[in-house]
Amino acid sequence: MDTSVINFLFAEDAPEKQEVTIDFFDNYVQTNLYEVLVSSVVVDEINKTTDEIKRSELLGVVQKFSLGLLPIEDKLSEIEDLAFAYLDAKIIPAKKLEDALHVAITCVFELDVLLSWNYKHLANIHKEARILALNLNLGYTKPFKMLSPYQLVYEQ
Repeated sequence: MDTSVINFLFAEDAPEKQEVTIDFFDNYVQTNLYEVLVSSVVVDEINKTTDEIKRSELLGVVQKFSLGLLPIEDKLSEIEDLAFAYLDAKIIPAKKLEDALHVAITCVFELDVLLSWNYKHLANIHKEARILALNLNLGYTKPFKMLSPYQLVYEQ
């Protein structure tokens, strides 16, 4: 799961997405229906939040729901190489390294889904197809899938 999902728990300016996100956490994460993992990239993004109260709330979600933390350190070189391949291929914009890292982590760890509300840079079918093609060229054969919480909860 990327950082956008945690952020939408508090997105009062987007009530529909906030409602879906709350539903996902209450009925899927808290009940352990899905194993939900984050990486240190997510924690680092949260720690960059300048508003101390918001930062504390976001970190509190990771703790409250006991989100698993992927041990990316042992595979960091592979993850970074793959992330930079997405940037070099212009699949993900050069200024969005964290987004590329989320995708690379998902692929290197062969996770089933990258969950994101980030439609512009991640959760859209055009990006997914380009990522799949590049992954196959680089030897990553597990099908890569990006979904929003809405798709995971209501369209599966």
